[in-house]
Amino acid sequence: MSSSTAGLDMISVDPRRVADLQENLAEVQARVDKAANGRPVTLVAVSKYMPPSDLQLLYSSPHRQLHFGENYLQELLHKSSLLPADIHWHFQGALQTNKCKNLASQIRNLWSVETVDTVKKADALEKGRRSVLEGKGEVGEEGKKWARLRVYVQVNTSGEESKSGVEPPEAHALCRHIHNSCPSLTLSGLMTIGSRSNSLSSSEENPDFKTLVSVRDQISKELGVELGLSMGMSSDFEEAIRMGSTNVRVGSLLFGKRKTKEEMDELKKRTAETEKAR
Repeated sequence: MSSSTAGLDMISVDPRRVADLQENLAEVQARVDKAANGRPVTLVAVSKYMPPSDLQLLYSSPHRQLHFGENYLQELLHKSSLLPADIHWHFQGALQTNKCKNLASQIRNLWSVETVDTVKKADALEKGRRSVLEGKGEVGEEGKKWARLRVYVQVNTSGEESKSGVEPPEAHALCRHIHNSCPSLTLSGLMTIGSRSNSLSSSEENPDFKTLVSVRDQISKELGVELGLSMGMSSDFEEAIRMGSTNVRVGSLLFGKRKTKEEMDELKKRTAETEKAR
């Protein structure tokens, strides 16, 4: 374990938790591989509210989980300061424009931001990433250069008011802007959450996924670039993969019942007290 994770040694871990997490990861990865049928698909472990020890266990498992998804900047900053530097963090939460610069400039191993839905947010991420690519922070203590930040444009494919994302016709202009005007960002693809009813229906292909595939194909042709798809969660990731997803976001199947924010705050408090007493 690296020095950055030394504090995790003080967290008591139930051996049964170790076995459960490793078994869950092996099962989910096998299902991903079967659905992908030889095609590369990234499994992102959605780890919001999960204690750093759980993430460390998946990272240290025989399957070596590298990709983790977080929804809140402060929680991501906390975990990234504790866990290994080669973890690939995905930001998957609601993106606030005023936090984009810090998100892009403070986390070296931030792999992608999957929830870009406005030009303002893209420009703020560009500004934050450019500040470290061109400034003093280009090469850090570990001698690793900062990389261009991968981003996905979030598309509201279900038309639900409760969902974030641009409307499908508006995705073209935003993707063009990122591709042509944000040199510190890399347009990786499109992302959607879709409606719960469509994800649970087994009568036909998920219409939200079909919409995202269609929009992606149009934009890829227009820009002349190969774009990925981030779609599919615990209830529907296999169908999403069969329909072309290159990035799936799975939480409950890996970690079990998610901790509440209150429970997570209490765990942080107890961990801090333990580290202080060392």
